[in-house]
Amino acid sequence: MPDRTRARELAAEFNRKGDPTGWFEQLYQEGEAGKSTVPWANLRPNSRLLHFWSTHPLETAGKTALTIGSGLGDDAEQLAAWGFRTIAFDISETAIRASRKRFPATTVEYLAANLLKPPSAWRRSFHFVFEANTLQVLPAALRPRAIKNIAGFLCPGGRLLVIARGRKPSEPEGQMPWPLTRAELSAFTVAGLEELSFEDFLDREDPPDPDVRRFQVLYKAE
Repeated sequence: MPDRTRARELAAEFNRKGDPTGWFEQLYQEGEAGKSTVPWANLRPNSRLLHFWSTHPLETAGKTALTIGSGLGDDAEQLAAWGFRTIAFDISETAIRASRKRFPATTVEYLAANLLKPPSAWRRSFHFVFEANTLQVLPAALRPRAIKNIAGFLCPGGRLLVIARGRKPSEPEGQMPWPLTRAELSAFTVAGLEELSFEDFLDREDPPDPDVRRFQVLYKAE
């Protein structure tokens, strides 16, 4: 199982300081220096994204895609390989530099940006948006704004694939990453998206971290 000790320490420290997203850059800096582990940096595309594509391939010619919280770039590179004109962003400038270094011949446009204050030019601009595991590392109070911004990235008819840890409302949040409830995800439909599918499952496909309850939801913009 990935070691989340340092990530949890930093998340708690920065939350106490009133900077709930500042710890990502600190963690990536420590990871680059070999002092810490970035627990979600698997250096391969998300297995659920690959499975989704094998059963729901989309038209990509002339289409745009956005990867949220792109980390070290594997998911963005996969979307580009499928044919999307892809933009990938992360709040960590260190992560963005590392992505460009890992993929020097990339066609992906890697940018440092904040999901809570995204570029206005991105509104209603993307045919496919991929969000995996970003919402679950944000405090619950920040999620409604993040969800509204994510929904706003889709152009009419665009698709959004969301993957997150899940829990029942009666279950405790526990430690970061904090699982979401289905009610929290309903904010996407409040923001104007149509829910096309909702999966609630135990994820046994990721050997380092087995039997994690996940939600996988596909949305469409009107």
